[in-house]
Amino acid sequence: MGTLRASLFYLGLSLFTIALVIPVPLLVVAPYGVRHRYLGLWSRFALWWLRLTCGIRYRVEGLEHLPDRPAVVLAKHQSAWETIAFQQFLPAQTWVLKRELLWIPFFGWGLAMTKPVAIDRKAGKQALRQVVAQGTQRLQQGLWMIVFPEGTRMAAGQRGRYAVGGGMLAEKAAVPVVPIAHNAGSFWPRQGFAKRSGIVRVVIGPPIDTSGKSAAAITREAEAWIESQMPALEAMN
Repeated sequence: MGTLRASLFYLGLSLFTIALVIPVPLLVVAPYGVRHRYLGLWSRFALWWLRLTCGIRYRVEGLEHLPDRPAVVLAKHQSAWETIAFQQFLPAQTWVLKRELLWIPFFGWGLAMTKPVAIDRKAGKQALRQVVAQGTQRLQQGLWMIVFPEGTRMAAGQRGRYAVGGGMLAEKAAVPVVPIAHNAGSFWPRQGFAKRSGIVRVVIGPPIDTSGKSAAAITREAEAWIESQMPALEAMN
């Protein structure tokens, strides 16, 4: 039954994605705000359709912690769910992501309209410089930067190595870091097609002041807060 429901979810999402992306070439000259609101329809539909087909809902705690200026979000990465849902409860944003995502037909074309920082993860220091340079530009344009410091999705209960790129961006751009923990991987697994119904819980932490701190120190502070939340979140499953 779980496989059938997931199949229905992906079928409906694929058809909606194709329909939504058809007018995208007309939006090239539109202001970013217009593009962002239009493409936000995709995440809104995806979450609604996910709830309807697979029974996955979500709750967010800590919205009062969001600062009133652009920030770097360092978040736990367990599934594709957070890349969809963050668009609905965080301010206008873009992401640091692997460039291969932009090559996906229809989905990638729409994603390219959101001004992502698309990196070659094998490029090492060059990719890090790109994150800092382009990420700073996005922040100055009023966009929040979403960074998954573990770099790749980790299975529920597992912990990856936190890279310093997001911390370095926050340090150089002199903006706060907002840490986010969640248990999406318990319902939308990193591997496996079927999904499990339930409530994804998201916790937004107090902003981390980056003044006078190194990228490594910023990253360690965000990691310590995120990982301290995970046992309680995963115990709720």
